[in-house]
Amino acid sequence: MENEKTVDSEAESQSEKGQFVISNNVYGYHIHLLNIIGEIEGHQLLGPTSKTTKYEHVLPELAMIEDNSGIDGLMVLLNTIGGDVEAGLAIAEMIASLSVPTVTLLLGGGHSIGVPLSVSGDRSFIVPTATMVVHPIRMNGTVLGVKHNYDYIDKMQDRIISFTCKHSNINEKEMKKIMFKTTELAKDVGSVLVGEEAVKAGLIDEVGGIHDAFCCLYGLINQKKNSNI
Repeated sequence: MENEKTVDSEAESQSEKGQFVISNNVYGYHIHLLNIIGEIEGHQLLGPTSKTTKYEHVLPELAMIEDNSGIDGLMVLLNTIGGDVEAGLAIAEMIASLSVPTVTLLLGGGHSIGVPLSVSGDRSFIVPTATMVVHPIRMNGTVLGVKHNYDYIDKMQDRIISFTCKHSNINEKEMKKIMFKTTELAKDVGSVLVGEEAVKAGLIDEVGGIHDAFCCLYGLINQKKNSNI
């Protein structure tokens, strides 16, 4: 009875964090479903009315997925406005380093630090109406105008560009061209890519929905299992 309560408690905790394990597919595979929504919350707490994805929830869960032989694949659903750069990049790096087959599906929006998160899986999908807002790092609050701060921002920007290009089909020259475009966004620098535009730019692999993403994930899992025979 106590074990049942523990299992129920863990399941409830996971569902509150937007994470589920589903297994009623034709293959019987255990797929971990991870939602990355709203704003990526870092070291500072956001308001109680904000929809957030907390990195202190996601990072341990990703570690558990890697260490759990019962998890066959990971499906990441994204609809995020961006948020804390370092927290978002940490989550993206964790997803990219998993040995478990992983597919990302961009729904709604994948803005700012949501861009590297969107490309962090083995294969990426975007629905036709979803958008990606690609822009340079924005700093909130008071920023001291000293060289050290600018150097830090430049290095962080380079980390984001390097990661995104490594895990997609866009090169650094094109990435910077899109990121620093001056004619796309009012009062800002950057670009808005919708659905097919993100694929043509080389950021996302395919346009598709949940069915396409799951079919791809099953294929990656089958491929991994066959290679281990």
